[in-house]
Amino acid sequence: MSENCNHDCSSCGESCSSRGQQKPDFSAPANVHSSVRRVIGVVSGKGGVGKSMITSLMAVIMRRRGHSTAILDADITGPSIPKAFGVHGMLGATEEGIIPAASTTGVKLVSLNLMLENETDPVVWRGPVIAGTVKQFWTDVMWGDVDFMFVDMPPGTGDVPLTVFQSLPVDGILIVTSPQELVGMIVEKAVHMAQMMNVPVLGVVENMSYFKCDACGKEHRIFGESHLEEIAARNQIAHTARLPMDPALAAACDAGRIEMFDGTWLEPIADAIEAL
Repeated sequence: MSENCNHDCSSCGESCSSRGQQKPDFSAPANVHSSVRRVIGVVSGKGGVGKSMITSLMAVIMRRRGHSTAILDADITGPSIPKAFGVHGMLGATEEGIIPAASTTGVKLVSLNLMLENETDPVVWRGPVIAGTVKQFWTDVMWGDVDFMFVDMPPGTGDVPLTVFQSLPVDGILIVTSPQELVGMIVEKAVHMAQMMNVPVLGVVENMSYFKCDACGKEHRIFGESHLEEIAARNQIAHTARLPMDPALAAACDAGRIEMFDGTWLEPIADAIEAL
């Protein structure tokens, strides 16, 4: 190491023992018109478990509790957040940044589907372009004053989750799963990625946990017995929640009326997030 070393390896061409000890900083600055207090990632190890629905419900619940909330839809190739809230049309923009859309109750939304001429147009992009777009949703959008931002990530542990963990100031994640034992194994992949990135797991939500019969009131485990508590205990996750298979909830999402849902299943998870 040179005696004139300033400990900034990025500006130095020398090969010395201290090089490589500094970890690169990939964090991205928020737009100057953004003040986001807490960022919560919503992840899943595989698709089709209802991650976007849980993201939407959490934003609605926190909004009902009096907090300003927002959703950054990072599922670029499968964006479904705007449909759940019944929000359509193109986002506006100024020279200072992109203006997020707002739902009926005031949840702020940014999704690629709100930037396409036709909502059904496919997004045929490679990974680096997708990851860059997600970063721009953080740096270029004028989010304003937000208490809790929920980031709806695509399934898996690829480019986009890595970009979110490295670029955004993520305070914790929620993992969404379903009852199958195979999915339990996939959950632990998401847990281990969070641990690698030093991001706490705030809770696990098991969707499609059971179906409650209208006639007899009995709960039927359509996808088998739950392993939720076992998985949570093994990974030292304190907070869990279960959602039933509810046709009314699915219909509300399809109709763009997610804000009208009625249910208390996610209140324990909301308590944990609010405690941040």
